Amino acid sequence: MRYQWIDEYLKSMKGVSSDFKEEWNWTRYLLDGKMFAAVCWDGQGKEQLITLKLEPAEGEFLRQQYEDIIPGYYMNKIHWNSVKADGNVPDYLLKDLLEKSYRLVLAGLPKKKQKELLGE
Repeated sequence: MRYQWIDEYLKSMKGVSSDFKEEWNWTRYLLDGKMFAAVCWDGQGKEQLITLKLEPAEGEFLRQQYEDIIPGYYMNKIHWNSVKADGNVPDYLLKDLLEKSYRLVLAGLPKKKQKELLGE
């Protein structure tokens, strides 16, 4: 995978936890128990896809701009997108998309929980 920084980057976000969902072969990144990103592994233990949540219009636009961004693998194709782990999506863009996914899930939590997770 060309995005070797992804695990450290996601775990550095406030309130993030992770687990490995064995039956899916995914490492999930969660905010208050709600997934906002996942690294999907193939059968040989190699990273295959990075799945994240985006606003529908932005996801659709990006899929038209980058062949390595596809509708979310095993997810709702309107809200979720997958980035090929060996693709050519620039690091700065993937970081931005992961941040947006984090913010979307955070915004869906109660205000009190948001403040708690952000340490406010």
